This record gives sequence, C-alpha cells and structure tokens, in this order.
Amino acid sequence: MSLNNPYPESPAGQRATAREHLRRGDLGRAEQSYARLLGVAPDDIEARQFLAGRHYSRGEHAQAIELLLVADKFKKNDPSILCQLGAAQLGTGDFSAASTNLQRGLQLAPEMFVARLQLGIALEQLGHVHDALVAYFVAIRSAQTKGRWLSDETTAVDLREVVKYAMRYVNTGRHDLFHGALEPLRKRYGNSELVRVEHSLAIYFGEQPANIPDSRQQPKFLYFPDIPSQPFYPRERFPWLDALEEATAKVRAELDGVLPQEREMEAFLGPQSPLDMQEMLRSSGSQQAAWDAYFFYRHGERYDAHCASCPQTTALLDTLPLVRIRDHAPETLFSVLRPGTHILPHRGVTNTRVVTHLPLIIPEDCALRVGGETHVWQTGRCVTFDDTFEHEAWNRSNETRVVLIFDNWNPDLSEAERAAVTDLVEAIGDFNQSCELPAAQV
Repeated sequence: MSLNNPYPESPAGQRATAREHLRRGDLGRAEQSYARLLGVAPDDIEARQFLAGRHYSRGEHAQAIELLLVADKFKKNDPSILCQLGAAQLGTGDFSAASTNLQRGLQLAPEMFVARLQLGIALEQLGHVHDALVAYFVAIRSAQTKGRWLSDETTAVDLREVVKYAMRYVNTGRHDLFHGALEPLRKRYGNSELVRVEHSLAIYFGEQPANIPDSRQQPKFLYFPDIPSQPFYPRERFPWLDALEEATAKVRAELDGVLPQEREMEAFLGPQSPLDMQEMLRSSGSQQAAWDAYFFYRHGERYDAHCASCPQTTALLDTLPLVRIRDHAPETLFSVLRPGTHILPHRGVTNTRVVTHLPLIIPEDCALRVGGETHVWQTGRCVTFDDTFEHEAWNRSNETRVVLIFDNWNPDLSEAERAAVTDLVEAIGDFNQSCELPAAQV
C-alpha cells in the first residue's frame, strides 16, 4: 500500500493507512486518516478511540466524551471504552459520571490499574473517603504486582505525581482507619495499656523495625513486640491444662465415633494444586501424603453438625480462652495426619496467639519440631507452642495420628491488649475484604 494516495476508497484501506502512520510515529497524519475513516464509517471503534485519545491529550475532554459516548452505543460493555470515557469525564469535572463509567469498566477488566487510580480520584472528589482509599490501594497493589509504580523509573512520567499522592492518601487513610479502631479501647483502658499494641501497629505499617529477639521467629502477618519470644511454653502458664488433660478419654471416645466418617473430613489446607501440596506435604511411605481435619470452628465459623456430634469436646473447648475474632478465629479441630505424612516447615501469622495440642492417637515415630526443637507427643499430655517459629510435624508410622488443636491467647497479653488485637485484626480484615484481598487468618 502506498501512503502517497491520501484518500483510499475503502474503510479498510483508510484504516491501514492510519495504522501505518501510527507505526511510523506520525500522530498528526494518523489522526487525519482516522478522521477520514470515521467520516465514512461512523461505527469504527478504533477510529473513535484513537481520536478521543488525541482530544484527551490536548485537554479537549468534551470532544473526547462525544466520540466515546457514541462508541459505547456501538459497542456495549467494552471496558476500554468505558474507562476511556470515565477518564474524559474526570477531566471535565463530572466526577459522578466518571465514577459510574470507570466502575463499569473495572467490573469487566479489574486489572486496569490506571483506571482504578482515576476512580480513586473521582471518588475522593465526591467525598467518598473510604471508597477512594480502597480504589487507590487496589490500584497501587495491582500495579506493583505487575512491576509498576515501584519507583520513578517504573512509573509513567505523567502519572508520577498522582501515584505519589495516592500512596500518601493510602498511608494516611489506613493509619487513621486502624488507629481509629482502637479509639474506644483507649477511652476504656487508657493510652498506657495500649503502648505495645501501638508498637505492633507501627511495625505492621513499616514505620518501626520489628527487632525480633529470636531470628527463628518470623510472623507472616502481625508481630506483637516486647513479650517473651519462645518456641514452647511452660505448662504452668495455662492453669486450665489439667482439666483438659483429665478429659482426654471423653474426647478420645468422641473422636472414635467420628474418625471413620471420611466424608466429614476435609483437607486442612483446603483445595490445593499438586504443586502447592508439594510445598506443604511430603510422603515418607507408599501412601499419598494427607493432612485432614474435622473442624469444630474454622476462621471463626462454627461447624454446628460437628459440634453436635462431639458435645463433650465442644463443651470443653468452650471453657478455654480461645481466640475469638470475627471471620478469623477460633480454629479448633481434630488434626488427622495420615501414615507417612510430613508437614513441611512453615510459619504462622501472629504471635498474639499460641497453639495447643491435646494428643489423642500417637503411633510410634511421630513428632513436632518448633524452632529446631523436637517434641514427641504423649497421649493426653498437652503441648503449647508459638507457630510463628518455623515448625513441622511428621508421622513416619503406618497408622493415623490425631491431635486436638486449638488456638488460645498468648498468656503474655493483657485483657486490654487482647481486646485491642481483636478490634485491630477485624478492622484489617474488613479493609482487606473490601479490597477483595485474602484476609490473613489469625
């Protein structure tokens, strides 16, 4: 095709000419060609979007909107059209229309992080403070996941200042949101009772270093500072252990009633790909590795049928200082480790709680290792440990191993601190849920 013929007769020829000018970087001639194409093919979306983009770049937002509104009629529910239209409407100060169209586009293509950044601007201008916070946060997270907006070098020049503004907005907004969740407790207990909680939140925000005294300990979510750091906890810290251990026979009897009910068991790790399973479980024998669970509570959700099937175990658990955080805790279960299964080294999310095991069925050659220290379970003898230390467990026997597991509060937290951690984790979880992020489970 020759570019010397400025007026190819067919729309296809005109489009080809426009694209060739565009390929050569001649935006002016490309614009002329697309304009001629639009004159003979008003429904040409490519021409409308290109011309709208040129108008937008010159600040001619009304002309861009006019082109895109027609494009939206010709091609309904196209995310690129909707987001381009929303950006142009943002330029005219029509924040309501911009918000509507940007959200329509993002529902269809949620990965468009520049459009989500623009949505944040529109929502902020409309006075929707929390929604703007969510939009800015998700935009930044989405971009950084793709290696963008990590520095000036990874941010488009025309976006640098607004991206930096959005980051400041997010930092301030999350700070105010999470600190605000603690305000009722400050009034109830006083600031002095929440000093360590404030320190924990500063670590969470990256404002202060964790300075964890034991390098073996690495919480994945929330570190609570200024309390003893130890893999295993002495039993005298938990005066209720004696009563729990005395009930071992009753709990074991209820376990025997439900253990054969394979359909009531579920994989502790949930649905996992074979590759993910290999990162957490390994088999030392001929059988496939399997870690099953009979839950009484999971992520704070009560399994009513299981609780009804094991009433004495449930009643016993209800007497204990379990962590109770909406959508997160407690987590209580019969942990069923099949023959030959090795739970590979991993770490928990927070040292605000510790994990207790009541061993019920313990074959030979089964053990737990926490922070490099090995513990061999003894039937009816509880063990409590901090799972933010790297830990692993194995069953190298030909029989099934079962322990009752539950999370209880770290005994070094005060009443006020437990209440504060509860409110703080719920606030963080609610925010993450509004951003459609997985909530870290406590």
